[in-house]
Amino acid sequence: MPTSAQPRRKPSIDTRVTAKLIEKIKRLISTGGIVPGGKFPPERELAKEFGVNRASLRQALKVLEIMGALTQRVGDGTYLSESAESILNEPLDFLILLDDLSHHELLETRMIVEPELAARAAQRATAEDLIELRRSITAMETCKNNQERLNADLAFHERIFRASGNRICHLLFRVIHRNVLTSMSQLSTRVPLERPLTSHKRIYAAIQQHNAEEARRQMLAHIAETKSLLTSSAEPSLSTGKSRMAGFEAT
Repeated sequence: MPTSAQPRRKPSIDTRVTAKLIEKIKRLISTGGIVPGGKFPPERELAKEFGVNRASLRQALKVLEIMGALTQRVGDGTYLSESAESILNEPLDFLILLDDLSHHELLETRMIVEPELAARAAQRATAEDLIELRRSITAMETCKNNQERLNADLAFHERIFRASGNRICHLLFRVIHRNVLTSMSQLSTRVPLERPLTSHKRIYAAIQQHNAEEARRQMLAHIAETKSLLTSSAEPSLSTGKSRMAGFEAT
């Protein structure tokens, strides 16, 4: 009995090759082979130098472009961004781009850890931390566009991570939160500014009063609302890499 033809599956991206290529590009940058703002050699030359085909090289360059470490200008070439070194020092970005991580998983992680970080911030926040938290709230109140709103949102949470006094959590959650915000950029245009702003003010008030339990409660409520908003709109995979990399084979 003849069997029905199965549709051909596109070959999956070999994340190991991509990760190795990124490491080679990082070494090229660290040794001064390419300086911030500088132009990369042509793809053909880079592929030959690294001993890979041009398709594999393009995958690695795309990951770095999504991360903001470089820009590709049509008809001109590929340039290293001025902030590339600080971006490339955060390997968790690679995992988020290369693995199939969902909004649910990242938000669940935030709900487990961030309320406790807010509580620690309430216990440990310095006068400088409080000034910076207040400043980020003012920036959100006066933002003129969606990007400024997202930047203010990120600044608020990052200052809480810093005020918590746990450097590991600060580094990990700064990366996670930045990727969540990137994926939420379109959603935020449909959510009134007052909602996150009100949550931030409540969290700030609890931290300012050194009320750890209230800071914990308000942060949990804030993230739960974010999760609800994302769930109510069709939840895509946060793996920006997965969604954007779908077109790699066509390039």
